Amino acid sequence: MVTLDDLELVTRGKVRDLYRLDSRLLMVASDRISAFDVVMPTAIPDKGRILTRLSRFWFDHLRPVVANHVISTNLSGLDLAESDRAWLEGRSMIVREARVLPVECVVRGYLAGSGWKDYQANGAIAGLQLPKGLRQGDRLPEPVFTPSTKAPLGMHDETIAFAGVVDRLGRERAGRLRSLALELYEEAHAEAGRRGIIVADTKFEFGIIDDDIVLVDECLTSDSSRFWPADTWQPGTLPVSLDKQILRAWLETRTSWARTPPAPDLPQEIVERIRHGYVEACERLTGQPFT
Repeated sequence: MVTLDDLELVTRGKVRDLYRLDSRLLMVASDRISAFDVVMPTAIPDKGRILTRLSRFWFDHLRPVVANHVISTNLSGLDLAESDRAWLEGRSMIVREARVLPVECVVRGYLAGSGWKDYQANGAIAGLQLPKGLRQGDRLPEPVFTPSTKAPLGMHDETIAFAGVVDRLGRERAGRLRSLALELYEEAHAEAGRRGIIVADTKFEFGIIDDDIVLVDECLTSDSSRFWPADTWQPGTLPVSLDKQILRAWLETRTSWARTPPAPDLPQEIVERIRHGYVEACERLTGQPFT
């Protein structure tokens, strides 16, 4: 019988911890939450299980488009101490090890967040010129690929032009990532729309396994996406988000915080609002109650 402390900790990210099993990895989604690339001192109860349930749903749904790194979410074959098993159940995935590509593959279908700020400044996002006269919350004429750097923990990701992806990965692989990200977004946007959710934007991560590109990390969660209830969206408006925007909006009222560690403690009201939004998105998208 082994404990988590017995396993090699490969890496600890803002939210996820990776442990080595053998040739496989154990990916554990904690209840930590981050914003502006800073981890908050207050956890969101059940958040890791919510993210894992959403990722499992989307990894399965999008498998016909591209393979992913998930082997199983069943931990019964692991000889774990019961205290660790209770913590890990529902928040863990056994995955294949991949060489993660150093680019965040962001796709935007609507004008919001940092994309809106970039558009206000220069009428473009990631070097892509957009039509004039767009409003915050507007749907774009077509989804756009707006990649960013994959910064180390504590550093800030920065939006880059497609040429920056080509410089990092080569033209062929960069083009493949762009086409995959756009296809995944289109499929997810359509499926979520049938479930009453608008995917305004999202972030995909890809890696290499056996020379093939696969989808890794998380997939279309409230941490990596902007989810809006479809029945509350009107062109030119921003609906209440069912995602991390709840936290960002609160932090933006803390004018004394310079977006560097340490972050302020989250009041219970904000914790409950974040958890409620994440649960609602999970239940509506998966069609299953979260218990």
